[in-house]
Amino acid sequence: MAKLIGGLATSHIPSIGNAIAKGLQQDPYWKPFFDGFPPIRAWLEEQKPDVAVVFYNDHGLNFFLDKMPTFAVGAAAEYHNADEGWGIPTLPPHRGSPELSWHIINSLIDQEFDVVTCQEMLVDHAFTVPLKLFWPQEACPVLTVPICINTVQFPLPSAKRVYALGKAVGAAIQSWKSEQKVVVLGTGGLSHQLDGERAGFINKDFDLKFMQSLQSNPEWATQYSIHELVEKTGTQGVELLMWLAMRGALSTGGSGVRTVHSNYHIPISNTATGVMALEQVD
Repeated sequence: MAKLIGGLATSHIPSIGNAIAKGLQQDPYWKPFFDGFPPIRAWLEEQKPDVAVVFYNDHGLNFFLDKMPTFAVGAAAEYHNADEGWGIPTLPPHRGSPELSWHIINSLIDQEFDVVTCQEMLVDHAFTVPLKLFWPQEACPVLTVPICINTVQFPLPSAKRVYALGKAVGAAIQSWKSEQKVVVLGTGGLSHQLDGERAGFINKDFDLKFMQSLQSNPEWATQYSIHELVEKTGTQGVELLMWLAMRGALSTGGSGVRTVHSNYHIPISNTATGVMALEQVD
């Protein structure tokens, strides 16, 4: 069976992609953020996962307000990137893992999750920037499975439902008849609001409690409704749902997780940024 080795989470702000393209990792503004990644890259180099399952939210490149699925799973052989208007360089296609994609899709349907299956799929910065952060090589060395969660257009899935989705994906990965190693990613957030009266809102206390809960009490955030999470984290802060899905996937096997490394920094482009790596403990 496939081995689920752990989970990664990081912010996916478009300006991070521009900073990478311009080589600004040691710039004083950017260094505190980028310094969070070398220990995790070292762990990835040691573990050498074969596939990354990525929970992310699309910002209009593949889905728009007229058609916004709650959950969508990519089932393509490769995933193309395109110009989103942020000035981020367009990256080469990311290789998919159709076999794992279809296994996850069938497993989710069996678990009564109604998902959209995408045999062609454009992936935006929420998918490409995290992969570049964790694997800065010119070509991403892992196969990928994109899982898109709606955090853009209401109604949004509840934290409880997203956590359950993560658990179902984790169970599917562990039942996949393969010798490959799999890592799950959750991308987005943390607390931020880009518009309205609370533009620039950041809630450091809540962010740090949430990050701690992912190790010690992963269902902690599921006590809150979506509207409560918006109040506590900002309109766009609900992207933490992707982190929660990642953690849910790690709750289906082993005896727990250990934190490989984590980092929290504010602000990057008016956003509280975080990065975290959790290793599955047998």
